[in-house]
Amino acid sequence: MMTSTELLRKISEYQFVTVELNLYLDTHPGDELARADYYYYSARLKEVMELYEAAYGPLMNFGHSPTDAGSYVDSAWPWE
Repeated sequence: MMTSTELLRKISEYQFVTVELNLYLDTHPGDELARADYYYYSARLKEVMELYEAAYGPLMNFGHSPTDAGSYVDSAWPWE
């Protein structure tokens, strides 16, 4: 099992890659290799985000997370 810091780093890396590939695909829509990479990293991002949320709680607020609203209050805070 990865630590919360390791998972957050992976999330950050995958988010960066997917944003950059998305921007690239805006100007190169016919690049099928880039499109395949985008789908691959998008799937990895989703998996890692689900792993993090299952172990450490929601990443986002305002109903964007599949976990129970307000459940973050019961989880450990960064200083605990």
